Amino acid sequence: MQDAFIAGGWGMYPTLLAGLALIATCVQYARRPEPRYVPLMLSLGLCTLMAGTLGFATGIMSLLSAYAGPLSEEGPRVLFAGTFEALHNVALALLLAMSGGLLASVGAWRLSRRLGNFATSTAG
Repeated sequence: MQDAFIAGGWGMYPTLLAGLALIATCVQYARRPEPRYVPLMLSLGLCTLMAGTLGFATGIMSLLSAYAGPLSEEGPRVLFAGTFEALHNVALALLLAMSGGLLASVGAWRLSRRLGNFATSTAG
């Protein structure tokens, strides 16, 4: 796991920071589902995905710059290796966003149960 993080380059750090903030907010929402957490979860989820995409894009840009210069003799194999490394950013962003989505689903389920119990107690 540490090798994948290092291979992803500098873009892994903002992706991880945004993703950890997303996870923390989603855990809070799962524990105590309140509507005030929803905009923060959405914005942090989007920020996590955008940070992963930015890390991927800058990784590809660095790869192509090196391929046009000092790595031009290496052949297309280096393109595959570089793309593989750049995709680590996207994989981390998707992993963190999916984890946050699962936690948010727990909170939404708990909120719907609470609202359902409230509706049945006021109807009777």
